[in-house]
Amino acid sequence: MAPTTIWFILGAAIVAEVVATTALARSDGLTRLSPTLLTIVGYAIAFWLLSLTLRVMPTGVVYAIWSGAGIVLITLVAWLWYGQKLDLPALVGLSLIVSGVFIINLFSRAVPH
Repeated sequence: MAPTTIWFILGAAIVAEVVATTALARSDGLTRLSPTLLTIVGYAIAFWLLSLTLRVMPTGVVYAIWSGAGIVLITLVAWLWYGQKLDLPALVGLSLIVSGVFIINLFSRAVPH
């Protein structure tokens, strides 16, 4: 697989996970049908796409990027769409996560460039 394809697949896995997590928060303990189905389908797609990236990238690196980007994106969705507040420690922590993902992507030899 070409590096561009791998990054596209990983990005799609992250988006699917963010959609699934957003739906999970709206499923009311998996009692609402539509958000529950979206959660199940979203996570299934996310993990399938994630498994494809693991064929060519190290597990730890893939998981760090996937989870870090997912945390930041789900936090942005919750903040922008649902008005959840972020305090200074939350913003600092998210900045550290983003910094870590950038460092891995820019400097690690374990990541295809």
